Amino acid sequence: MAKPDLIRELNMIGAGTVVEGKIRSQGSVRIDGKVIGEVIATEMLAVGLSGEVEGNVTGKNIVIGGKVRGAVSAADKIVFESKSVVRGDVRATRLVIDEGAVFDGRVSMTEKTPLYEIKH
Repeated sequence: MAKPDLIRELNMIGAGTVVEGKIRSQGSVRIDGKVIGEVIATEMLAVGLSGEVEGNVTGKNIVIGGKVRGAVSAADKIVFESKSVVRGDVRATRLVIDEGAVFDGRVSMTEKTPLYEIKH
């Protein structure tokens, strides 16, 4: 039986769950609950419609449908969906803001740069 690639696994924080502290993942992270602290994912980072983050978020690609209060930094692309509320500065190579999204902050467009490696 083939061994799964644990680095590429999806980590989920469900609705109704509150996490306090720093979250670091070499895979992807989806947040439908609330995180108070920094979130770093070397792959995809998604904040669902019911998700909320009070802290900085960093990922390769980031999709926000809920609320983020803090800096948002992506190595590649950031998408703010129509019901998202983002209050903080943004840094990315590509940025998509859907109609209806609320964004209060500054934007820095950068060249594509690799995220630093997370060491466990």
